[in-house]
Amino acid sequence: MAGEWRTATVMELQREGTLLVEDGNHGEYRPRSDEFVESGVAFIRAADMNGGRVLFSSAAKINERARARITKGIGAPGDVLLSHKGTVGKVALVPDDAPTFVCSPQTTFWRTCDERRLDRKYLYAFLRSTAFHAQLATRAGETDMAPYVSLTSQRGLCVTLPPLTEQLAIAHILGTLDDKIDLNRRMNETLEAMARALFKSWFVDFDPVRAKAEGRDPGLPKPLADLFPARLVDSELGEIPEEWCYMPLGEFVDLTRGTTYSGSLKDHPGPVLLGLASIARNGGFREDKLSTYGGSSSANLLLGPGELFASLKDVTQSADLLGAVARVPAHVKQGRLTQDTVKLAFKSATTSSHILYHTLLTPTYREYCRSHGTGTTNLGLSRDDFLAYPVVKPSAAIQCTFDAAMEKIEARACSVAEESRTLAALRDALLPKLISGELRVKDMERFAEAAPP
Repeated sequence: MAGEWRTATVMELQREGTLLVEDGNHGEYRPRSDEFVESGVAFIRAADMNGGRVLFSSAAKINERARARITKGIGAPGDVLLSHKGTVGKVALVPDDAPTFVCSPQTTFWRTCDERRLDRKYLYAFLRSTAFHAQLATRAGETDMAPYVSLTSQRGLCVTLPPLTEQLAIAHILGTLDDKIDLNRRMNETLEAMARALFKSWFVDFDPVRAKAEGRDPGLPKPLADLFPARLVDSELGEIPEEWCYMPLGEFVDLTRGTTYSGSLKDHPGPVLLGLASIARNGGFREDKLSTYGGSSSANLLLGPGELFASLKDVTQSADLLGAVARVPAHVKQGRLTQDTVKLAFKSATTSSHILYHTLLTPTYREYCRSHGTGTTNLGLSRDDFLAYPVVKPSAAIQCTFDAAMEKIEARACSVAEESRTLAALRDALLPKLISGELRVKDMERFAEAAPP
């Protein structure tokens, strides 16, 4: 490593005014249960950090009374957040347009106080490096409790500091990859929103049918518009397009319940475990907490790309996972059910899995699950209640048309996701080499000038 590079402890950097590291309030100053509100100041826990981002929209919120009592851990745009308790080692960069937030006792902000010595985006890169996480690992087991790296321990950690021009160059290279990955993420969110909007228009609001019934142009190509009926009729569940019907979910699928397993190893080759951790809140596949299973499994417990599975329980009391459904993505070649999940096995090859999947993502279905959940410690949804949920059944021609549209959207989303995985692998390979100085950046001044302020 070049002699111009230096290594300093967090404490040394704080003393010289380069860095500030601070966690959220503990004890009497932390928010009380009655101070959490629907809208207020974001209270950031480890669960609110994912993929380098801070999930402000889904984070818990506290009222102004709690915020006024809090004296430390008050975050700011540009901070780098680190989870240090329970889940140790999550890192996220706070964007410049971040709302007001405070750190929980589980999270610490690392704040650059002098950008002439320490670039914040370089700091974000360093905190994601294997060198930094090796330091965290040695401190996380210092207590007999859950993994925990105290603020005192964090101040004893070391930070590698290249000259500023190299910091900017490293941050620019890694940031360019991060930006493209983030752009792809937002593109896939747009594609997902398009799919949900199309489903809602056709099968919840019945927009094309209403337009034809009122003599308006449905805004669709004529061959497609001709597939929709021209009037709505009454049913037990409200108006529905003529010749369509509602049928219970059980008419379309059987359930295969998962079983317990003896253990799992994240680095062991084998099927991905399809448990509660692999289902996002209110439905959808969750990528960030996947582990693989090395034991043997019967064929009926294994799922392939495109197959659906669901949770009939929720251990969090929030009911966000109760009845939540997910689809195995294309890059997961094989998954295994756990004792917490069930497979939706289709009774007919002609049944539209896309219509069923989007039906089980709707707010109406989510409310149905919450209202039918039972239990005190753990919430549960009975098999009968799950299979009784009404699903709209349109004509076969409309099902085929909708499936074709969804397959095009999903193919595009899969392509974008695969590009992101390739970029992430490149970034993760470059990061330790750049941070260690093993790989030096040529034309550093040029990169530094190109880096945004």
